[in-house]
Amino acid sequence: MNYDKLAELLFPQITKTPEDYEKIFPPRQLPEGAKVTRLGPSPTGFIHLGNLYGAFVDERLAHQSGGIFYLRIEDTDDKRYVEGAVETIITSLDFFGIDFDEGATIDGSVGDYGPYYQSQRGEIYQCYVKELLKKGQAYPCFLTEEEIADIRKKQEENKENPGIYGEYAPSRNLSLEEIQANIEAGKPYVIRLKSDGHQDPEKARSISVEDGIRGVLTMPENYQDVVILKATGIPTYHFAHAVDDHLMRTTHVIRGEEWISSLPIHVELFEKLGFEMPLFCHTAQLMKLDNGNKRKLSKRKDPELSLDYYRQEGYMPQAVREYLLTILNSNYEEWRQANPDADAADFPFQAEKMSNSGALFDLDKLNDVSKDVLVKIPAAELCSFMKKWAAEFKPEVLPLFEGNEAYIEKILDLGRNGKKPRKDLICGKQIFEFIRYFFDDYFEIEDAYPENAAPDAKEILSRYLQTYDHGDDQSQWFDKIRAIAEDLGYAGRPKDYKKNPDQYKGHVGDVSTVIRIAVMGRSQSPDVWEIQQILGEERTKARIEAQIQS
Repeated sequence: MNYDKLAELLFPQITKTPEDYEKIFPPRQLPEGAKVTRLGPSPTGFIHLGNLYGAFVDERLAHQSGGIFYLRIEDTDDKRYVEGAVETIITSLDFFGIDFDEGATIDGSVGDYGPYYQSQRGEIYQCYVKELLKKGQAYPCFLTEEEIADIRKKQEENKENPGIYGEYAPSRNLSLEEIQANIEAGKPYVIRLKSDGHQDPEKARSISVEDGIRGVLTMPENYQDVVILKATGIPTYHFAHAVDDHLMRTTHVIRGEEWISSLPIHVELFEKLGFEMPLFCHTAQLMKLDNGNKRKLSKRKDPELSLDYYRQEGYMPQAVREYLLTILNSNYEEWRQANPDADAADFPFQAEKMSNSGALFDLDKLNDVSKDVLVKIPAAELCSFMKKWAAEFKPEVLPLFEGNEAYIEKILDLGRNGKKPRKDLICGKQIFEFIRYFFDDYFEIEDAYPENAAPDAKEILSRYLQTYDHGDDQSQWFDKIRAIAEDLGYAGRPKDYKKNPDQYKGHVGDVSTVIRIAVMGRSQSPDVWEIQQILGEERTKARIEAQIQS
């Protein structure tokens, strides 16, 4: 077989050589130890937590080392392409603070190692396919779908491994003349890798690959003649990523553990292409507890898998990033306790500290982390975030925020100062539900008065209104409530009621709860006096009057 003739027969239009591309995309001039990482999502319209999880690892490894983090759009599967998906990917990751140094953008690309869309790199892939053909390491395969189905059926009957290899790869041994005749007859073909591996486990060599998270992985070599170029001239993922990661000078590839089974194929591709292999880091799958059992997060069952979920709920990016660090590195929480006010970017992230047995995602834990994060965020920043969230996901409430920033900031700062600040703000949707009683259009009585104080409710409110002075300080205000309670037969102190419950209708807490419900509509809320100061005298009195008249 004259492999040069075969290569020219199949790719006469390809004139560049691998040496040309080595000059076009030279090694990057970076500090020693700098890492180059990439995120390579497919534009399928669904960007999920796993993408963000991986992107965060990529970003930390690159930026902590003075390296480069880039975005590559892996759009070779046109059947799965969804219009607008690239914009969704870019805007979603940007929202969560994932910063790319180069790569695909909404308007095109930025950087010297593009194109960063695989669909625009056809000639590059075909150049390297042509080179493999010249070396006799690839061949055109004319098997039809029907023939492949027959092979698969025979392999099943013989209980053999499925695939195209050995005796099941008839195109592998075609002569140049036979290949030419097939092409002239108009037969479609793909290009397959001519694997040197053995399907016989006793003859197969063992390969060992250093994994940045899992240590050394050992497994049998590849023996499959995998497709590297489809009949359309578009490469498969296996081949495209090997070429791209080399030419874009990627040093570390972060990907899910589901790709471990493909490692033998990738090792053989890198070897045959003559490329140095990047360090693969296979992350654990994101899991959740379901009735006490761990299971993989599911697109169908778990809305929290989609990044849209966190945007719609109104989680602040800082909170999601903080939580992801707790499941990405086992020592993060210990570091955070020792450095409570440090920027998360200061944490020395290490791939080897990542779990390799399933990272457990817990929405309740995220909420707890979010409370800790939000309590440190200034009210003005929270207000600005709430406006942006409302504009996109709850536009009907946006007028409540715009022009009322000072009012909103007072509300958001309620109880957040002092030695034990309130930690109950989680996300936009919850925050609005939490504070909506401050707005008359959303105010409603949600809870019933305490049963023991309900008969006296209107009398309590009437007396409260008669003695109300908006200028009272907190101590003067509460003394008046205690006086009302004692006049109506309630203990002025809960401990007095506890000692002699038969002597009282209840205690001052029951009386103040009546007032709280009249003003806020709820039996639980931050400090009533502070809330009234924010609501203002007119609104406070109007709400009490409304309950007296009801």
